[in-house]
Amino acid sequence: MNDSKKVVIIGGGAAGLIAAAESAKRGNQTVIIEKNSRPARKVMITGKGRCNVTNACFDLDGLISNVVSNPRFMYSAFSAFMPYDTIALVEDMGVPTKIERGNRVFPVSDKAADIVDALVKNAKNSGAEIVQGTVKAFKTDGEKITAVLLDNKDEIECDAVAVCTGGKSYSKTGSTGDGYALAKSVGHTVTPLKPSLVPLVCSNNFVPQLQGLSLRNVGVKVLDGDKTVYSDFGEMLFTHFGVSGPCVLSASCHMAEPDKKDYKLVIDLKPALDETQLDKRLQRDFADNNNKDFINSLSKLLPHKLIPVIVKLSRIEPSAKCNQITKEQRKSLVHLLKNLTLNITGFRPIEEAIVTSGGVSVKEIDPKTMRSKLVPNLYFAGEVIDVDAYTGGFNLQIAFSTGYLCGSSI
Repeated sequence: MNDSKKVVIIGGGAAGLIAAAESAKRGNQTVIIEKNSRPARKVMITGKGRCNVTNACFDLDGLISNVVSNPRFMYSAFSAFMPYDTIALVEDMGVPTKIERGNRVFPVSDKAADIVDALVKNAKNSGAEIVQGTVKAFKTDGEKITAVLLDNKDEIECDAVAVCTGGKSYSKTGSTGDGYALAKSVGHTVTPLKPSLVPLVCSNNFVPQLQGLSLRNVGVKVLDGDKTVYSDFGEMLFTHFGVSGPCVLSASCHMAEPDKKDYKLVIDLKPALDETQLDKRLQRDFADNNNKDFINSLSKLLPHKLIPVIVKLSRIEPSAKCNQITKEQRKSLVHLLKNLTLNITGFRPIEEAIVTSGGVSVKEIDPKTMRSKLVPNLYFAGEVIDVDAYTGGFNLQIAFSTGYLCGSSI
């Protein structure tokens, strides 16, 4: 084709593979520069190795409501490539999908490698080439980028470049922030980087005792002082340093500088019961265990690992007989079960975050094309942009949608 361009896609992750496929489909000579020997290393570990490839949220406003940073920027990209397009793409590549709780979409095989293979197959079938290497710098003519320079001193000429390098989270997968330096080198602003969808560190001395305990169907809310800044319902996990799990990861998106603020995570262990209903439940349990010690009466109500912690926090003697527990003690226990409070002292390191919050400023990117407003032949897609969302497949969908729009616009 006479209008064929030489296109370089930097980064062979979710965004880069889609961008390359769409660019190549339009007749461009497209090459992906990927630093790892195998593309999409981060996709391989998503969803605990099962790959939560997208979320079956087929309503545009619903999608936007799950974007935490700069949601309005995503309207055009989501409109161009919706979750049903993602599902259709991987299924056309031979990977059937299934929808689980929370509309999370996984491959039927539960193997992230199947999704990665599908994305690579789509890129290669479209005509894109994958080359292993690391882009160290751009060569420019003062206005446009004319070539990319690799770490082995190779130089690849180009008519257009897309930066799809990911963020700084899970750096062992290759996301080491290369794209930010490249963007800055040609005048782009990179907003402050911080972890998002990240486990939380707690100071409560009982937390290490609960390491490994997974709680389902609990309510959580984040308090900043007396103000509730987030609430959710679902799963969480205690660790040696604090808490993790879907509810906690989403909560972290709403916490700025937790090491400097008075954040508390309040857990409702029995959200299906109000305080009156829970009190009646306790009265029944105590009646059934009339002459037993208090510590031996909670096995039907709480996980085994949690019982000694709750007993200690309740300040009721473990050996107190159930028929000796006062109404005031019972009311206090009800409040504790509905308001187990953790003191948050910080985030885990950005390397442990699922996504990076912050990145190339959306003010300098055209949301309708993903093209730089500063450099006419430079594009961006994926986590390198200052856009991030809740857990549940939404961040991968951001990568796919911005990658599609980027590749189809070049």
